[in-house]
Amino acid sequence: MYQTERQRIPIKFRHKEERVPESLFCLCLKYVARNLDTLCTETPDGYTLHDGLALPSEICEPFIEIYQSNGGEIFDRFAHLFVDVTKTNLRSVHISNSSITDDGLEYLLCHDLYELTLTNCQNLTHKTYINIFKHAVNLRSLTIGPNVQITPYNKLSNSSLSLDDLPSRIYKKAPNLRHFVLRAIAESPFTSDNIFLGVMLDKLIQLRFLDLSYCLGVGSLRYLCKLTSLHTLILFDVPHLQNNDAIINICSLKSLVVLDISQTETFPEQGIYQDENKILALIVTCLPNLMSLDISGTNLAGKGTAEQSMCESLSGRKSDIPGLEYRVDNPLEFLGLYHTQHNACRRHDIPAKIISGDANEEQIFNAAASCMDKPKLLQNILNDLYHLLRYDQCTQIDQALDIVLEALTRYVKEKLIQISGSATLFYIVKNKDRPLLLNDITVKRRIITTLLTGMDYHNYDETMMRNGCLTLCQLRIPQDVMFEFKRLVQMLLHIVSTSDHEGFVQRIGIYLLNSVACQVNNKQKNELGDAGAIKKMMAIIKDRLHRRVCDDVLEVAWSTMWNVTDEAPKNCKRFLDGNGMKYFLGCLTTFPDKNELMRNMMGLLGNVAEVSELRCRLMQGHFIKVFSDLLYSTQDGIEVSYNAAGVIAHLASDGQRSWIIKNPSRYKVLERMTKAIQNWNLDADRNINYRSFEPILQLAQVRHTPQCAHWAAWALANLTKVYPEKYCSIVIAEGGLRIMSELLEEHSQLQNNQPGVIHSLAQTVIDQCLMYMKNTIDEARNQ
Repeated sequence: MYQTERQRIPIKFRHKEERVPESLFCLCLKYVARNLDTLCTETPDGYTLHDGLALPSEICEPFIEIYQSNGGEIFDRFAHLFVDVTKTNLRSVHISNSSITDDGLEYLLCHDLYELTLTNCQNLTHKTYINIFKHAVNLRSLTIGPNVQITPYNKLSNSSLSLDDLPSRIYKKAPNLRHFVLRAIAESPFTSDNIFLGVMLDKLIQLRFLDLSYCLGVGSLRYLCKLTSLHTLILFDVPHLQNNDAIINICSLKSLVVLDISQTETFPEQGIYQDENKILALIVTCLPNLMSLDISGTNLAGKGTAEQSMCESLSGRKSDIPGLEYRVDNPLEFLGLYHTQHNACRRHDIPAKIISGDANEEQIFNAAASCMDKPKLLQNILNDLYHLLRYDQCTQIDQALDIVLEALTRYVKEKLIQISGSATLFYIVKNKDRPLLLNDITVKRRIITTLLTGMDYHNYDETMMRNGCLTLCQLRIPQDVMFEFKRLVQMLLHIVSTSDHEGFVQRIGIYLLNSVACQVNNKQKNELGDAGAIKKMMAIIKDRLHRRVCDDVLEVAWSTMWNVTDEAPKNCKRFLDGNGMKYFLGCLTTFPDKNELMRNMMGLLGNVAEVSELRCRLMQGHFIKVFSDLLYSTQDGIEVSYNAAGVIAHLASDGQRSWIIKNPSRYKVLERMTKAIQNWNLDADRNINYRSFEPILQLAQVRHTPQCAHWAAWALANLTKVYPEKYCSIVIAEGGLRIMSELLEEHSQLQNNQPGVIHSLAQTVIDQCLMYMKNTIDEARNQ
């Protein structure tokens, strides 16, 4: 529900003392938020609940919150989900960064809300303001934030309407309104006072909380005098408070407990008061109940002790702020001194329990807590926090993290906050000696979701993309990001295709994409292909070929396609359909001595050759000649030769009739392959990674062409001998021992040299797997 006055007193930002795992309820809502079809159907009018479903407010409200916090936008068709008030129930609605219109919002207003917050909803008009008060019988709290131009005053400012056209009678329909926030309305075109504010507040005398931040032309504030129950008054960045008796009118509010007259540095003169010490003394003496005062960005704190005349209380205590000597024995709960003149926050004797400023870590945290609704100041505070973390001067990482995430979540559209916050987030996540992030999956997920949401909105800003990618690099890829797999992939593909071709952002983006691609399952590899991964990589390769540049981006582009095509026939076809072989030959010719590039290209073609229905497209004379020539390559150890032999083995496994070319002949190519395999070192370390041996085991069962089984047996013998812990279990699990035994039995009866080699290799595989099994059993017994 709406915030109480007690909650609104700015206090020290408090991080949760104990983090707990997300509840099952929260996890379910997150799943539904990302998969709306589980809850509703999309109709021509918008989303509609499935038949038989009804959602109470205990579900509706957190669902809307989680939907937005996970990157969802409240637009008209989504709001239609709540059109039936008999099946859905809302009391509190907070909408930010939304394209919702008057019609869409009315679906929600029909619930007769208790609380409504609108921020950055630029498509709303004056019609919404009238609709709010049509349904305001239960309304306790109303927040009209920046970029929400719905008040009658906004309409008045842009037309020839007169004061008589203001619908003052509608305010009588909000008898319970206690909490009212109206930010950033423009200066009155008619008078130094704001006509609308005067008319409206005259009817809302029951208000307890009033926030007029950024409002221009508030004039003398004489209309405040009727608000005799006012507990909290926020006048942040309101100009001319030092003129027109504004302070006198504020001082008439004897019930006031919280007062904020802080200013930003945008217009420094707005915070300059004549007789500043007397003005501050007037405020604290006239407002006896005052417990929270924010004078950040002003000169009201004076110059310090040197100018004081009587700053010592009866108890002997002193105040280094001249205007506050009357509160020495009754200190304020909170005093805002962030960016006050003469460095007031750095003084010693300040009569306040909690102080915001930039003198130390604690003051910066307090400033963040008190300025979370003030994006102009918050940006500066995030910069202060950034410097603390960058130079390892922050001791409360958890509080810093909560501040940054809250700021990034609230101000998605504020580019400077997103840039500053994401840079700060990088240093928080990088701090790996803190167990906070490494052990808490909930924290990491919130970081990733918040970061991706900001990157989505500012996806053409190089600095934002750089900050985001660098932060993601500090996490485990892809394990930590799999819950946001689709959004992450779309973002990385956008980065690699739109960033500067010579820039750092494209480089780090493609490295992240490759890290994701090499460890995901087949379904997700197909999703990568569906998202355009092959097409984007081809575009990068085409650009590098055109400019004759072989760099790490080109190499990683081929590596990414190698990973994406692994056991993914659909992606292999995409490669061929996208003129992949043309780019392969182009790179081979243009960059013949690049070992890493050659290995990656041949690894990819090995994946293509595993797809039986695509092998006919490789059966062309100029392709086969290239593969045959590469059999004797010594580039990157044996990797290029090994992959070339693998491609030929798969092509040969289709039999004599499938070899439809005359030159080079099948016999000569297979003879070269046999000689190449015999030259390989069985103990060679490998730069390769297998998740399954199914394609290799299929080749081991080919009887019409012994060279296929030869390559397969060598591959398994090498891998199980050099990496037994990693690969023996795969051979055993996939039935490899049976296949090797059959191969062993068959070739033990033959006497020529070739079968003898295959016999030896098969025996090596069996011996290695049996030894692995024995060692595993022995280890289990010893535990």
